[in-house]
Amino acid sequence: MLSVSHSHAQQPDRGDQPGLIPDDSVQLDPEFRKQMVLYRTNEPPGTIIISTAERHLYLIQGNGRALRYGIGVGRVGFQWQGLVNITRKAEWPDWTPPPEMIARQPYLPRFMAGGPGNPLGARAMYLGTTVYRIHGTNQPDTIGTAISSGCFRLVNADVVDLYDRVPVGTKVIIRQKPEL
Repeated sequence: MLSVSHSHAQQPDRGDQPGLIPDDSVQLDPEFRKQMVLYRTNEPPGTIIISTAERHLYLIQGNGRALRYGIGVGRVGFQWQGLVNITRKAEWPDWTPPPEMIARQPYLPRFMAGGPGNPLGARAMYLGTTVYRIHGTNQPDTIGTAISSGCFRLVNADVVDLYDRVPVGTKVIIRQKPEL
């Protein structure tokens, strides 16, 4: 069950920066640093809820609490919502940009081995049968922004932490608008 916005044809593309080594000295705004927060939901512990409007990913802990991580989300035209599961996980994943991304950014490599300069960062969790992932980034300054082509990015330390906490099969709920 997915809903995708398709108005991206003419959107400017700041693009990924393959080969850029992340600047680990970047300080995230306190709002986007990993922290335990109060969070009401009927979802069971272990569920991931992504709020694209807030630029936060919540890992439900139970007892009205969640671990909250700051994220970068899809830019206008690349935002989507739905219910998926994590179908695969990878450490220092290789990156093969999809043909649609190559068409928008022809300068991108057709393949890039995993490592610090890879735009997928230290870990990736693949979402259902989509081309989208929850992954790290070599651009930590993009956390809290809407810049990606639909994936959800975390700083590498946070994506490693999340990766170690969730198994394949984890339920992921992507919401564009806050719930009342």
